[in-house]
Amino acid sequence: MSSDISVQEYLDVLRFQRQLSPHTLDNYSLDLQELQKFAQGRSLDSLSYYDVRRFTSQMHAQGLSARSIARKLSSWRGYYRWLAQQIDLPANPVDGIKAPKKSKSLPKALGADDAVNLVAHHGSDAPSMAANRAMFELLYSSGLRVSELVALDLQDFGDGGRPSQGWVDLAQAEVHVTGKGNKQRIVPVGKPALDAIRDWLAVRGQLLKTDNHPLFLTERGTRMSVRLVQLRLKAHAQAMGVPSDVHPHVLRHSFATHVLQSSGDLRAVQEMLGHSSIAATQVYTALDFQHLAKVYDATHPRAKK
Repeated sequence: MSSDISVQEYLDVLRFQRQLSPHTLDNYSLDLQELQKFAQGRSLDSLSYYDVRRFTSQMHAQGLSARSIARKLSSWRGYYRWLAQQIDLPANPVDGIKAPKKSKSLPKALGADDAVNLVAHHGSDAPSMAANRAMFELLYSSGLRVSELVALDLQDFGDGGRPSQGWVDLAQAEVHVTGKGNKQRIVPVGKPALDAIRDWLAVRGQLLKTDNHPLFLTERGTRMSVRLVQLRLKAHAQAMGVPSDVHPHVLRHSFATHVLQSSGDLRAVQEMLGHSSIAATQVYTALDFQHLAKVYDATHPRAKK
């Protein structure tokens, strides 16, 4: 059985027996054509584990993404499994070969001016708008997770019910937070966020119904939800013409990036973010280096081509 015949028969099996979609079939066909191209005229059943590993290295060197390489290996592996049922195949040459690790995408962060303008702007004096501004300011001011934000109470009630998951101490300019793993931390709160929270508290009573505990309330008087914060922030960013998809974690990333750029204190950023490991915080050093690299490219005479 020649390689061309075996590949076409396998594609027919996928088309008529497994009834894969035309798009998926096209991907399988292209992947197997690439395997034949790598083989350079050799029969596909003669390829070894080392051949396929070399092909994988070549694709990686050519800049193909880890996701695309993984898909090709999956296509090839499936073909050889089928081929082993048709002929005496010693082993599947793709078994044991893994795609390169996917590079971790860097978190998105807004520029400092963009972040400040985004959280400071509010459309009206309605209670819901005051809540929005207070929430957005606090997310950026203290780098909170959105789940930590909505769990905040008006104060540490200590009334024998559910223990408070966090609260803002306006007098001390700090927020008490219960994060992942029930770990508690205290993070400073900046003056703009404190002012925004005070403005919100001045109108919060207009939305208050029965539960006095939540710091942030919906228009129905219930505790603010994670999803609603996400929707409100996205709508707010779109209304301001911010081109990127802005969600609460973008403000957390922006907080970490801007503090690190200004201070260079990775340990302090780790503590304020509530990361249990410094490795989780080190991703922001890459963002900081990107910022420095842009400044260098734009200003240094020897950087210009």
